[in-house]
Amino acid sequence: MASISSLTELISHTSCTSRRSPDNSPNSNAFPRNLSFSGVRSQFFRLGVAGRAPRLSSVIRNSNQSEPLVESTQIFDVPIFSCSEAIDRLKTIRESHKGKQQFLAMYSSVYGGITTDPAVMMIPMDDHMVHRGHGVFDTAAIFDGYLYELDQHLDRIIRSASMAKISLPFDRESIRRILIQTVSASKCRKGSLRYWLSAGLGDFQLSPSGCHESALYAIVIQDQSPPDQKGLKVVTSSIPIKPPLFATVKSVNYLPNVLSKMEAEENGGYAAIWLDDEGYVAEGPNMNVAFVTKEKELVMPHFDKILSGCTARRVLVLAEDLVKEGKLKGIRVRNVTVEEGKSSDEMMLIGSGVLVRSVLQWDAQIIGDGREGPVTRALLNLILEDMKSGPRTVRVPVPYRDT
Repeated sequence: MASISSLTELISHTSCTSRRSPDNSPNSNAFPRNLSFSGVRSQFFRLGVAGRAPRLSSVIRNSNQSEPLVESTQIFDVPIFSCSEAIDRLKTIRESHKGKQQFLAMYSSVYGGITTDPAVMMIPMDDHMVHRGHGVFDTAAIFDGYLYELDQHLDRIIRSASMAKISLPFDRESIRRILIQTVSASKCRKGSLRYWLSAGLGDFQLSPSGCHESALYAIVIQDQSPPDQKGLKVVTSSIPIKPPLFATVKSVNYLPNVLSKMEAEENGGYAAIWLDDEGYVAEGPNMNVAFVTKEKELVMPHFDKILSGCTARRVLVLAEDLVKEGKLKGIRVRNVTVEEGKSSDEMMLIGSGVLVRSVLQWDAQIIGDGREGPVTRALLNLILEDMKSGPRTVRVPVPYRDT
């Protein structure tokens, strides 16, 4: 496992070099350590920018704040850090801004190892995934020391990478082994493993032709939020859905998803539901949606225009038990109209983050009797049981390290 000292040494020998001047002469081209904006005027004269020193706009505001964030007269002293100083600052920031999610281990093919120090769990700025969005990702749940549906998620990220024209940095079995070892190093027994394939490092051009090789990143996340299975409200999204070519790829281009989620929260909802180009029900920002009709049939929208959810597909398999028990009369994947969805007996969100969650209200329409439905509850129990004691095809044991 890569230690913090070895990572520091690696970075300092590559891109994290000190910017200090070799001397203190006023003619040196190096920027002084505590350069202020007022001291940049001479630099701009030499660059021929009409003699204007850089200025902020008169007032910078956040859309949710009435008070200005920065006054134009404020002068900044911008320090220049060495590698070790920058890492010390990152460690301080991490320690003072701990949230409900804890980052326990990260693998990076850039430095070829695993670190358990959150301060250095970073991706280089010149990685095309960062500044061009040329990357794909996936997530597998960690439950009781097992990775749930790892192979299904791994197959999907490889398909996504192919569609995004990202070559694999290693073969499938090597990637799988790296992911399992990252969870092992984290010692996490309940959480999630998120991993990315990117076009890699290189430059800031649009084309990835300058990238040296593709990159693999993985991080283990432990979420300390208490579990919540209360019923939810959803709204219809006004944010345009991604076209099928992009919607069916699990890429890092999630701006529409973020705006859709924000729209829901601004309207007192949990998620916003997208409709496809024909007006049929599509999906949520990071989950699939399903319904139980008045005829007791479980229906789910086609996957041809939306992301093929691993959890949703597993639910379709597990739901067959409910058909055998007489709790469902059938299971179908087909087009679903908004009217049919809103008039259904039950509505649910399905995904690796929410598992199976009841929707009690869609826009102004109450779903069913406004309470969690029996089929939704039964499907949640089936998923939880599958995570605890399902077949080897969906549960991969993690060989945790003793030290």
